[in-house]
Amino acid sequence: MLLILYLKVGEEFWLFCPIYKLTGLYCPGCGITRMLSSILNGNFYQAFRYNPLVFILIPFMIFHFTDSIIAFYKKRKTILEKYEPYVWYVLIGIFMVYGILRNIPLFSFLKPTSI
Repeated sequence: MLLILYLKVGEEFWLFCPIYKLTGLYCPGCGITRMLSSILNGNFYQAFRYNPLVFILIPFMIFHFTDSIIAFYKKRKTILEKYEPYVWYVLIGIFMVYGILRNIPLFSFLKPTSI
């Protein structure tokens, strides 16, 4: 999968978003596949333009994943475990607001766009 993303197989490869296909509205996840392809090709600005929210959250996801693995092997709690329910509520709220904002013309810069 990563090799296909790296090689940039033509547009026919990209998965379509069922929400966008049915409603014409961008969901919070629209552009993630193209974003990952851009990251693998070293084009970080283009990756940011495809999905700014997920692009910004990648370092936090890597940190949480790494911390979870270390905690598992050291038999300790993760750093976020104490706050975990609240973290999920905040993330769900952020994604909901982001999904709404990227469909408002004033915030058109949040739409997945090519440079």
